[in-house]
Parts: sequence; structure tokens; C-alpha cells
Amino acid sequence: MSGQTSEQLADAIKWDEAGLVPAIVQDAVSKEVLMLAYMNRESLKLTAESGETWFWSRSRSELWHKGATSGHIQKVRSLRYDCDGDTLLVTVEQTGPACHTGKYSCFYNVAGVSGAEGSEATSEPKNRFEILEKLEATIAQRDAERPEGAYTTYLFEKGVDKILKKVGEEAGEVIIAAKNRSHEELRYEASDLIFHLMVLLREQKLPLDDLLGELERRYMKQKSDYAIS
Repeated sequence: MSGQTSEQLADAIKWDEAGLVPAIVQDAVSKEVLMLAYMNRESLKLTAESGETWFWSRSRSELWHKGATSGHIQKVRSLRYDCDGDTLLVTVEQTGPACHTGKYSCFYNVAGVSGAEGSEATSEPKNRFEILEKLEATIAQRDAERPEGAYTTYLFEKGVDKILKKVGEEAGEVIIAAKNRSHEELRYEASDLIFHLMVLLREQKLPLDDLLGELERRYMKQKSDYAIS
């Protein structure tokens, strides 16, 4: 994962007095932070070699394989450590909720901060596309938690054929709205299309960042081609 063997990786880590290092686990698709756990040398070796997360339980004093009993395993996409070598960052493909409470992420409690400009619920978007990041995270949460009665849950449980059908239907509605020259209708239908496309991306485990990267590559190529011509 890092070009190092598991032994080289372990030797690069600054273990604390208990022989542990904190490991931050992040969803590789949505980029949401899912949990914080601890690893020792053995669990780090198992993680690096198996491709699934293993941790050391400080309360039970034993190794534990994430998802061994719940089925909510974490397939490792990347494994990195920080500049000081005293914290790990593990990006994963999460199956189901990461939290033992059944929540998508362990970090679902929101605390008020004195002097902050506003809470997540009330603050103005930092940029034009922040809503896409929030939507991607919410869709990932619905995929993991599958709350009863939620439309996104319905889509995931029906599967890819249903999601693809909705993408096709919404694309048709966008075409009709555009032919009608109705900004209101087009805005509504295009929003539906984007939402269902993002559900499809989650079902396929394809991060929105990959699409943005593809657009960036095409843009740079177009600029290069234009300069050459």
C-alpha cells in the first residue's frame, strides 16, 4: 500500500508506551472520517497483509478484526502515516455502518464551538460546490445505515438496475425540460439527475473526486491542445 513491507512500516511508526498508535479511518469514497481506533504491531501487520482493518482493543486487551461479527468490514484502499510517524490514516471501502451504534460514522455528535461563525446546519456554504460534498456524505450515510422509509435506502436495496432506470428517466426529464425552455423545470429535473447519478456513483464505489479529476485532466489537455494549435 505504501511501497513498504509490513515490517518496514512498523519500524517507521513511533509507538507509544503501550506499543500502540492511533489510526484514523476515512471512507475512501465520501472522504468522511468514520472512526478512531488503535493498532499495535501485530494488528498493523494483519491490516497491511490482509487488506482489511485489524485493531487492538484497549478495553479487552485483544486483537479485533473490524466487521468479523457484524459483517461491516473495511477493505483498505490506502495506509499512510503522518510526518511524525505517530498517527495512521487508513482509507477504506466501508461495508455498512462503521460505528457500533449503527451510525455510518462514529463522529455524529455535533458540538457548539464558541467564536465559530456558525454551526454546520446554519453556516453559509464555503464554496459553490460544498452542497455536492454534503450530498455525497449523506448518500454514503444512507448506504451504510439504511434508515427505514428513506428514498435513498429504497434505491440501494432495489439495486443497480433500479438506480440505472432512475438515471435514465431523469435524463429524459432533463431533455424535455430543456426543450420546453423552462428554467424552473430544468433546474428541478437536473437536480434529480445529479442526485441519482451520485447514488449510482456510491453504488459503484466511485468517488466524486475521480470525476473531478477526470474533468481536470480533460481541461488541461484541452488547454494544451489549444496552445499547440
